[in-house]
Amino acid sequence: MNGKRLLYAGSFDPLTNGHLDLILRGAKLCGHMVIGVAKNVSKKSLFAVEERMEMIRLSTEHLRNVTIDGFDGLLADYVREREIDVVLRGLRTAADFEYEARMAHMNARLYGNGAETVFLLSRPEYSFISSGLVREVFALNGDISGFVPGEVLKLMKREKA
Repeated sequence: MNGKRLLYAGSFDPLTNGHLDLILRGAKLCGHMVIGVAKNVSKKSLFAVEERMEMIRLSTEHLRNVTIDGFDGLLADYVREREIDVVLRGLRTAADFEYEARMAHMNARLYGNGAETVFLLSRPEYSFISSGLVREVFALNGDISGFVPGEVLKLMKREKA
């Protein structure tokens, strides 16, 4: 996939170590990786899109082939407009696969440009981590230091103070 434009999209509210692992692994597979931060109006976000983008920027600034962009609307529209070749999706469990496979089939019809969806399995140590679970543990004053990058933890603690 060298030379290809790869998109890894999500809400990243907040960015977790599982997300970061997929970013690091995905960046090795392509010429250019776009991290698309979704402005999902149906979800109540803990952080604004700009804050989430900053978390990702701080955690990925050493990666020279990665850019971060916010978007709203259909993923398929974004893929067509930005001429994305490959969409990366992470899988934690079999349940994720069932959902993501349905989404990939729908998006393949909507892309219209031949873009492909590829799946990477999460590493076992990240397979139980989700942004929602991290937010819940953090709200209850639990230790999330092993679940999010250090810069994200600093921003979360500053926000809570």
